[in-house]
Amino acid sequence: MRFLKIVSLMLGCLLLCVMLSPPVNSSEWDKKVIVTFDQDTEIPGLVLPAGTYVFKLAPVNSSRNIVQVWDADETQLYSTLITAREYATETPDTAYFLLDTSQEGYPPAIVSWFYPGENMGWSFIYPRAPEPVEE
Repeated sequence: MRFLKIVSLMLGCLLLCVMLSPPVNSSEWDKKVIVTFDQDTEIPGLVLPAGTYVFKLAPVNSSRNIVQVWDADETQLYSTLITAREYATETPDTAYFLLDTSQEGYPPAIVSWFYPGENMGWSFIYPRAPEPVEE
């Protein structure tokens, strides 16, 4: 009898905790960020025309390194990319993207992306340029 009271009390406490816990914010789970680029910008395998895009983690529990790039309305998926985790020395207050503008004549390329409040970001992986063949 005492055992049933303890189990009932524990289940009641568990139910109360679930009911009082704040709802999960999907933006925190999927790290959704809306960004507007004022010029064409490159991601691996694609150049995005100037405009507004949604960057977020793919809804996959097995890997938190898959980033999806959507249009502003999230109706068209432009790319699904495998990324590597990257560490920033300081924790950003807002989302930010690191761009590589060193290739003259080419649009800036997104190197990495950081979510606000986290110093672990996602580094985009680009294919290597082929080495020139010596003759």
